[in-house]
Amino acid sequence: MLIAIVNSVPSEAARRGAIRSPYDGDWSVAIYTLRGDCGAIRAALRIFGGRVYSVDQSYQAYGAVNAKGAVRVTIVRGSQSASGSGRLSYNSGAGRWRSFRGECSGTWSAMRSAAY
Repeated sequence: MLIAIVNSVPSEAARRGAIRSPYDGDWSVAIYTLRGDCGAIRAALRIFGGRVYSVDQSYQAYGAVNAKGAVRVTIVRGSQSASGSGRLSYNSGAGRWRSFRGECSGTWSAMRSAAY
């Protein structure tokens, strides 16, 4: 499944003061399990100022993307958690993930949403 730690979408004041990243915006991420019995999930994430946040409150996400598009994210939902890494381009991205206990692993792909 997926991981998260409590982190909310940035406030309007924080949004005005943050340095913008070329990857800022809303992203739809499909997470696929290749090893283990963790299923598949779709996550709505927001990047702002190079930091990753969850949009949906049923899970928490946190992480960062650097200027070259390398991204690291942790997602937590209940007692389940996972971390992933990969690379984003302007409109898409892909990478790998692994659950914290190691029972599952797989790949993820991301698409930027239309408007931010």
